[in-house]
Amino acid sequence: MSDAAARSNRFAHAAAPAALGAPHALPNALHAALGPDEIVILVLRPSLLYIPLSSLGTLVAAAIIGLALAYLSHFTWIGWTEGHAIFIGGTIATLRLCWAAIDWWFHLYALTDRRLLARYGVFRTALYEAPLSRIQNTIVVQSLRERIFALGTIGFATAGRGTFDAFWVTVRAPFAVHRTVLDAIERSARR
Repeated sequence: MSDAAARSNRFAHAAAPAALGAPHALPNALHAALGPDEIVILVLRPSLLYIPLSSLGTLVAAAIIGLALAYLSHFTWIGWTEGHAIFIGGTIATLRLCWAAIDWWFHLYALTDRRLLARYGVFRTALYEAPLSRIQNTIVVQSLRERIFALGTIGFATAGRGTFDAFWVTVRAPFAVHRTVLDAIERSARR
């Protein structure tokens, strides 16, 4: 059996709701972290709306900077034009959106029949993993921005910790994803 065929047999396609998309191929970043007979239930990234939503403060600041510089360009003692001001504001916004896109690419979440995983970070990456049997509390949080777009953030707390250890940020259908995680935790507890 080829490596790709062995990997595809490890997925539990029916376990994830159809709206979430069953995993068809596990990214290499998480493949190495899995045990040989571990079944993948769900693989997610944040919604693509993570990119503009996480950048919103900087985008507003870039617009204010651009407008302020454009206003100042009307004074004769200023050495730039409205075009320069728009270019500066646009460059700030573009750079922030590019960084958010790179950050989005490196966010990856997975749920298996044994544990949940969260991988994130661009220059300094982190892989969080917790056995499902140790998950004591979960929470779904929706900021106003996330509620408008039917997104949410799911937090996980393990036994012995007073805070949430990991978050799956800006996921689509957060309550359905949360239900899938809770079902996996319940199945894990029955073993």
